[in-house]
Amino acid sequence: MNLPVKIVNRSPFPLPQYATVGSSGMDLRANISEDIVLQSLERCLVPTGLFIELPPGYEAQVRPRSGMAIKHGITCLNSPGTIDSDYRGEIKVILINLSGEEQRLHAGDRIAQLVLQKIEKVDWKEVNDLEETIRSGGGFGSTGKQ
Repeated sequence: MNLPVKIVNRSPFPLPQYATVGSSGMDLRANISEDIVLQSLERCLVPTGLFIELPPGYEAQVRPRSGMAIKHGITCLNSPGTIDSDYRGEIKVILINLSGEEQRLHAGDRIAQLVLQKIEKVDWKEVNDLEETIRSGGGFGSTGKQ
């Protein structure tokens, strides 16, 4: 079953879509009137021209595109970026150039991907102790290098 989500598209580009049957994310495109030149280690906020109305209990995650990361050194900061169900503003993507050279973004470039997720709300149950496990408090590499 597909989840119906309202969307307003104020860009000249097609709506985000799944590239293949097995795709989890839909590409977001840069809705810009002039190229953006990102210097090495520079970041910018890129508009998409898209506005969505998610049903309660869902979020949209903005994630990097692997091709942009490996080919151009461009990735998303604050990744994954969360779009809450009550947000109605334009979807914008925070990009950073981690390469050693300037990178150019053009109108319509696929800059990130959007993944929708169901969210479970937490009802905290405050206790004095937690159940022990084999791992317990071990973290940050405590299970070995492999």
